[in-house]
Amino acid sequence: MAQSGVCPDAAVVSRVSVDHVTKSYGRLMALSDVSLSVRPGEVLGLIGPNGAGKTTLFECIAGVLPCETGTISVEGRRISPKERSAFIFYMPDGIAPWPSQPLRWALDFTLGFFGGPPARRDEVIAQLGLEPLLASPMGTLSKGQRKRAVLAIGMLTPHPLFLVDEPFDGLDLRQTREVAAAIRAHAARGRTVFLSIHQIADASRVCDRFVLISGGRVAAEGTLEELIARARAVPSYPSPPSYPSSLEDAFLALT
Repeated sequence: MAQSGVCPDAAVVSRVSVDHVTKSYGRLMALSDVSLSVRPGEVLGLIGPNGAGKTTLFECIAGVLPCETGTISVEGRRISPKERSAFIFYMPDGIAPWPSQPLRWALDFTLGFFGGPPARRDEVIAQLGLEPLLASPMGTLSKGQRKRAVLAIGMLTPHPLFLVDEPFDGLDLRQTREVAAAIRAHAARGRTVFLSIHQIADASRVCDRFVLISGGRVAAEGTLEELIARARAVPSYPSPPSYPSSLEDAFLALT
C-alpha cells in the first residue's frame, strides 16, 4: 500500500497524465508506449484480460515499480515516484495486511496513520457490509470479505487518486453490485478512482470512462459511447449499424 506523507494540497483533485510509459522484464515487453489521462473526480476503468499489463501499469503509476521510459504528471507537472506516495494510494490485489489484527483495528490505524476522514468510518463500514466482521482478525477473512475490508481501508485514506487492482475479484453478484455502488458514492464525494478490471460486465457497471489495454498497449480510451462509435468504424464490423453496442463488443472490435 502507499506510504504516509500526504502533501498539504492533497485534497485538491487534479488531472493525472501518463505519457509514453514502457516497462520490460528481460525480453518480455510488459508495457509499450502507454499513454492515458485520469480526469478529476471520475471512476476510470483499466480494462483488459489477465496478462494484459494492468497490474504492471498500476505499479509504475504508483511508483512501486520503475519503468524504462515515460512520465507521470499532475496538472502538467512531472512527479517523481517519491512524490507519488503523497498523491496516490495504491491498493494491490490479493494482499492481507495485519493478519493478526481485527478489522476494527485496521480501519482505526489507517485513519490515524494516514490522517483520513474519521467521520467517514461508519459510513464506509455500512456501505461495504463490514459491521459483522469488525472483531475478526484480517487473516481469518475469506477472499471476498478481505477484498471488502481492504477496499474500506483504501476509502479511508485521504490521497486524491485511489488506484484499486481488481476490486471485484472474489465477490458474488450481490456483493459486486454493493461494492460498485460504494465506489460510485466514494467518487461522488470528489475523489478520483482508477480501477483495474478484467471482467467487462463489472467495469460497465461502475466506470465513467475506460482505457482498453491488450498485450501491454493501450488500444483505446473514452466513454462507452465514444468506444462504441470507434468500434463501429472498424472495417471488420461493417454491419448491422447497431453493432457493436456494448463495452464487450467494443473491446473485441478495438483490441
